[in-house]
Amino acid sequence: MDFSMWMQSPSDWGMLFFSALLIGMSKTGVQGISLLAVPLMAVTFGAKASTGLILPILCVADLMAVLYYRRIAEWTYVLKLLPAALIGFAMALLVDKVVPPAEFKHLMGGCLLAVLIVMFWSNWKGKENCLSSCWWYGPVFGLLGGFTTMIGNAAGPVMAIYLLSVKMPKYSFVGTNAWFFLVINYLKIPVQVWAWDNISAQSLILDAFTLPFVLLGGTLGILLIKKLPEKGFRYFTTAVTCLSVLMLLM
Repeated sequence: MDFSMWMQSPSDWGMLFFSALLIGMSKTGVQGISLLAVPLMAVTFGAKASTGLILPILCVADLMAVLYYRRIAEWTYVLKLLPAALIGFAMALLVDKVVPPAEFKHLMGGCLLAVLIVMFWSNWKGKENCLSSCWWYGPVFGLLGGFTTMIGNAAGPVMAIYLLSVKMPKYSFVGTNAWFFLVINYLKIPVQVWAWDNISAQSLILDAFTLPFVLLGGTLGILLIKKLPEKGFRYFTTAVTCLSVLMLLM
């Protein structure tokens, strides 16, 4: 099969495989590192086209994470976020009709910048942050998560900030994150196939080539999360988010 419309050089294959490795690592342990994959894929394959190419990779990684952490999840938080996330889906579809494809990258960057500001604010407030107990706190993050995941598979930091802000233990964090994104990403497939028409037989074959790298990344994530302390986890997420925002806004 001819992949020339996707792959212009060997470096494009390398970028695809590297992104799959990062996604696998992120889903099973090293939260936030998949944020590097989002701008890398957007720059390599185009912002909107990359969302269809990356979604099946995310779905495989989500399934792997859920199988490993299937008994570790706080379903109260998942159910609190999902209704608002679906509203975020609808908002993203409306925005798609008015935002040119070339501007999708900057829109993704703008959303991540907003998340980054919230992250710094949350870290600055520390234990004094009492917003997490407000009734609207979870739905706001659900709305932003649904919107950012629909326009660019970029809801990782939104969920990370929310779960960190409610002081969730590390393994509960990973398990809850895995279940939330399993539901969200599989719900996105019909929209990507029929509404946006950016998942095709050819893109799925390309995704199939990434499976070994997703599995390798997932294994590395499981090993690394056991060694990563809570404070290091927070610092790493912040650093990766900053880098991703810069790459999308440039």
